[in-house]
Amino acid sequence: MIHAEISIYPIGTDSTSVSIYVARAIEAIADFKDVKYKITPMGTVLESDRIERIFEATKIMTDAVHRMGVKRVEVILKIDSRSDKNQTIDSKVDSVNKYLKSEGP
Repeated sequence: MIHAEISIYPIGTDSTSVSIYVARAIEAIADFKDVKYKITPMGTVLESDRIERIFEATKIMTDAVHRMGVKRVEVILKIDSRSDKNQTIDSKVDSVNKYLKSEGP
């Protein structure tokens, strides 16, 4: 399973807020049946079994922001590709949470 965190930063807009750009970028990939996403305060996590779909989603999200009139878009993409275990976004978070609830290692 491939997990990626994408952060999209429109540069040169009239506002410091980016939420409308993030919303439009996510809407652009809403029809991707094989790419799940989870919005977080600092980025969006993507999940797919094919890295090509992560790259395609990244391009489509970036293009969506450009179509809004933004001439420059910075994209930070961090990828976690794991082949020894099939984990989901939620199972990775659950794995950390089980340690947070315990008394220690």
